[in-house]
Amino acid sequence: MDQQRIERLENSFNLVAPRAQELVDRFYALLFSRYPQVRPMFPDQMGEQKKKLIASLVLVVQNIRTPDKLLDPLTEMGKRHAEYGAVPEHYPIVRDTMLEVLGEIGGDAWTDQLEQDWTAALDLVSTVMIEGAKAATSSV
Repeated sequence: MDQQRIERLENSFNLVAPRAQELVDRFYALLFSRYPQVRPMFPDQMGEQKKKLIASLVLVVQNIRTPDKLLDPLTEMGKRHAEYGAVPEHYPIVRDTMLEVLGEIGGDAWTDQLEQDWTAALDLVSTVMIEGAKAATSSV
């Protein structure tokens, strides 16, 4: 990931971070309304889950300059998600929902370039998590 993309990701995250609670509330509302089949993978009470999503976004953005630091946490996250029933086909659904909500929260500051940047970042996250899930299921 090049330096300009990294800076755009960091700057755009700083723009939406003050509205992180709104972002995750909207994300899950949209995800569950469009894809009700994924709802059973989540707890009834979503408070802790929402905190985990915020923490995960912070983790990725804070370590985007040193992606090696993301390998272990994202691999473990992928293993856990596989245990919850997540499959590779779920990742684009989550990515696209997150992109839409980031665009809503980002408002006029959200651009096609940011959409491309976040798509690349979320695809990278997904790839590592899916590999973690595959490693977990192949060792069973």
